[in-house]
Amino acid sequence: MRWRRNALPAVLAAALSVLPPGRRNGYSHGGPTAVTDDSLSGAGGTAPAPDRPGPPSTGRPGEQGAHAAVTGRPDAASDRGADRGEPRQRLRAWAELLRVSALFSVPGDALAGAAAVGHRPGRGTALAIGASLCLYEAGMALNDWADRDEDAVDRPHRPIPSGRISPAAALGAAGVLTAAGLALAARAGRPALTVATGLAATVWAYDLHLKHTKAGPAAMAAARSLDLLLGATATATGVRAPGGSSSPDNVAAAARGGLTASLPALPAALVLGAHTYGVTAVSRHETQGGSTGTPLAVLATTTALAAAVLRESWGRAPDRPGTARADADVSVNAYPVTVARRLDAGPLGKVTDPVRLLAVTLTGAYLRTAGPPLLHAALNPSPPLTQRAVGGGIRAMIPLQAALAARAGAPVTALAVMGLVPLARSLARKVSLT
Repeated sequence: MRWRRNALPAVLAAALSVLPPGRRNGYSHGGPTAVTDDSLSGAGGTAPAPDRPGPPSTGRPGEQGAHAAVTGRPDAASDRGADRGEPRQRLRAWAELLRVSALFSVPGDALAGAAAVGHRPGRGTALAIGASLCLYEAGMALNDWADRDEDAVDRPHRPIPSGRISPAAALGAAGVLTAAGLALAARAGRPALTVATGLAATVWAYDLHLKHTKAGPAAMAAARSLDLLLGATATATGVRAPGGSSSPDNVAAAARGGLTASLPALPAALVLGAHTYGVTAVSRHETQGGSTGTPLAVLATTTALAAAVLRESWGRAPDRPGTARADADVSVNAYPVTVARRLDAGPLGKVTDPVRLLAVTLTGAYLRTAGPPLLHAALNPSPPLTQRAVGGGIRAMIPLQAALAARAGAPVTALAVMGLVPLARSLARKVSLT
């Protein structure tokens, strides 16, 4: 009996020595690589090893097997769970890299551009939207590739520093998406391809060099303005001159006509660019915070832009009481272009009053979306509140685009753009805008 009492502790100690460390205390742990940082993105998972994504972690004890804690590879049961979850994990990583929740801020550029030149959305508008989406996502992938070293320190939860997506894959995606965007723009016509080429060059220049210079916000503003002009140009591009000749002279005339027809969209492009400038300026402080003056200045700019939209909607001849718009075809350099023609609509202006009211309502929605987060960031310039201000600025682009469309006398297009808001809000709950 004495031998048994003396041997029992030794036997138990030997048994415990062969157990993995996580099981000795009654729970498993993910080891030094299972570090989470979900306060910014809401990703809700660990940072798996680069060569093999692991199963998602909720942060609760006992989630992964002890074999994974020791060897870095899940045990048999966890391995089967990883196999089932691996496609979803990869999809989630790419959604975070491309920031798909911000995609809904893109189609409104082309739709507002189409409204600004007095056309209904058509085939050219659809091609411009497709090109814009591709170039926007190319910029997102290229942005994270260029910032991978910085993100490894400030935002290790991002897909590249966490190892969920390789730098080569992100760079390759940026190249493929850029080529796809230019191909879609080319199908909309030579003028659209010209604008899209300038847009793509601006995106790549910003991500690779201009982002960390004083010219960074201006480059982003130019990119968003060019995106609206891309929609205007692709929409305004009509058929070739009678006879369908594809001679160099006729092609050049068509290009000049398409670019000329997009000039009425320039004021709207400048408004959208000014808003983008402010959002980009605030985003420079989203990881460190500490800036009070920038959010205040951007809030003042936002208010001034809203006032400009309202003043323009009151002052434009097609929207004044007693006037309305009708379309008339004219020829610009032997290229058919539709322009707005003023007609009398009676002394009360009943045709345009609802459109004006819609423009006022949408402008108010723009202020309501962008203003409060900026004010909060100014009062407390912490990283979380600064990031919320950036996210609010991105979401505010949709009502701003809708207000610009309503100001141009296209209420149906404006309502269609605002229809993207619930979709953007729903997806933003799952994937961070920043």
